Amino acid sequence: MATTESRGPAIDVGSLSGLHWVGIAAALITAAVHIRLGVGGLPLPLRVSFLLAGFGFLGAVVLVLLDYRRRAVYAVGIPFTLVQIVLWYVFNFAGGGKSFPADVGTLGAVDKIAQVVLIAVLVALLRR
Repeated sequence: MATTESRGPAIDVGSLSGLHWVGIAAALITAAVHIRLGVGGLPLPLRVSFLLAGFGFLGAVVLVLLDYRRRAVYAVGIPFTLVQIVLWYVFNFAGGGKSFPADVGTLGAVDKIAQVVLIAVLVALLRR
């Protein structure tokens, strides 16, 4: 008699390329920055939005690792990340008193570089 085991979702790293890992690293970096800022001393509405963005990036990494609708994750990830960059610029430089690029700061530079890399990777993965 055959038995059927019911297993939950499993991580599928065998189907991930080097490009995937670069994207995962970039997403984890930007997630860490957003979560770090979200638990910091920002006003409450900003804290919540930073935490949601950080957990959004983490959730996307989990979906990719589980091989769950990867193409949809790539397609949603591009505008999601672009919005992060645009909002960062608007709040800090266009609508704020800071000067670009002089006042970007290390954390901002690391985050934006990771996000630009992430967008490039997502576009490349979506075009495959």
